[in-house]
Amino acid sequence: MPTAASSGPSASASARETAGSSAKKKVHFGSIHDAVRAGDVKQLSEIVERGASINEVDVLHKFTPLHWAAHSGSLECLHWLLWHGADITQVTSRGWTAAHIAAIRGQDACMQDPSVTDKREWKPVHYATFHGRLGCLQLLVKWGCSIEDVDYNGNLPVHLAAMEGHLHCFKFLLSRMSSGTQALKAFNDNGENVSDLAQRFFKQNILQFIQGTEYEGNDPEDQETLAFPGHVAAFKGDLQMLKKLVEDGVINLNERDDNGSTPMHKAAGQGHIACLQWLIKMGADGNITDKAGERPSDVAKRFAHLAAVKLLEGLQKYDIDDGDEIDENDMKFFIRHGVEGSTDAKDDLCLSELDKTDARMRAYKKIVELRHLLEIAASNYKQLGGITEEDLKQKKEHIESEKTISELQGQLEYERLRREKLECQLDEYRAEVDKLKERLEKIQVSNFVSLEDDSCESSKEKRRVKKKVSSGGMFVRRY
Repeated sequence: MPTAASSGPSASASARETAGSSAKKKVHFGSIHDAVRAGDVKQLSEIVERGASINEVDVLHKFTPLHWAAHSGSLECLHWLLWHGADITQVTSRGWTAAHIAAIRGQDACMQDPSVTDKREWKPVHYATFHGRLGCLQLLVKWGCSIEDVDYNGNLPVHLAAMEGHLHCFKFLLSRMSSGTQALKAFNDNGENVSDLAQRFFKQNILQFIQGTEYEGNDPEDQETLAFPGHVAAFKGDLQMLKKLVEDGVINLNERDDNGSTPMHKAAGQGHIACLQWLIKMGADGNITDKAGERPSDVAKRFAHLAAVKLLEGLQKYDIDDGDEIDENDMKFFIRHGVEGSTDAKDDLCLSELDKTDARMRAYKKIVELRHLLEIAASNYKQLGGITEEDLKQKKEHIESEKTISELQGQLEYERLRREKLECQLDEYRAEVDKLKERLEKIQVSNFVSLEDDSCESSKEKRRVKKKVSSGGMFVRRY
């Protein structure tokens, strides 16, 4: 019986030989399992049409075609099987579903049901962690799988990562758990925490990380230091600032910070493709390792930046302009130019480039066909009086809009009444001001008249005094 963790050198070599010969001469497979292992969806379809069961269990390994598709990473065959009703709950003699096998093998694209458990209460997230399949683990977490579920021995996934010494998975799990500090202190049913397990299984890299000698700092929850300006620019994806710093001679391309990281490490950790492309163009060294022993591609892989991983590994190709539209009949649009496959398992299924191109063309045609069928089904559903989620969403938005309009109209009416009241008050104040002005004018006029009367009386009195003085005689004594 094959182990899901490794297919062995002989199996890998035979797969390559089969793929190489199939590129030259068409191989006809005698069983549905052989066709799935080879990733030949056409022969898979023909074999099923001839009467083979889609859930047929092979005699030797007790695998169904779906198990083999997950094992070998035959994504097109896996989708074909699921589309035609393959049983995703069927298990092997060890209690593994196809999802378990995909997690064990690192076939992240082939995982379909992440919630299933086996006899040991292990879910795909446990198997992905135990076998160090970081890409699968990241995808499972992205799907919402819990990383705080324990197995029958009380082990969290972080315990399994410590037990096996998978540092990348260990760091990732700590960064995603609700409390990394508590995770380090958590005990399993045997009373062991992650430090105890790492020590028992001689995993020095885990112990060093826990003890604070790794480049993240003493506390694994601390953020990486960004004390260097070039590293800060690369971390933020500020290409213009990075260019200026390098061109002005402030930093060099391969400058290392206190943790041994280069600007390329920082850009890779954040998935800044433009910065990485420029650094590669300028001749930055992508093989420099930091204090954790990680190259930039390792950092990109740890943070699930697949495009950055492919670029740094020299596998990324950009053969199609973004402005071009896809023509399903033009083969050039289906030659690989982006991220392909899993970061965990690269060479299990050895198809020729022509076979891969044909598979992409078939997949795209299937997308077009399903979109058309979906449009027809949606139209029929509406014709029958059905309400779609989009209709419900629009209705909800309409109700919310009406509510908002009603509230705004009420506020507008309130403001209108308030304005009218203020205008009435303003008119009253203006009338009061006019009255006060009239009163003030009357007071000023009366004061002026009285002042004139006083001045008139005063002048008359002066004249009388003058007349009296002038009419009286005056005796002068002469000697």
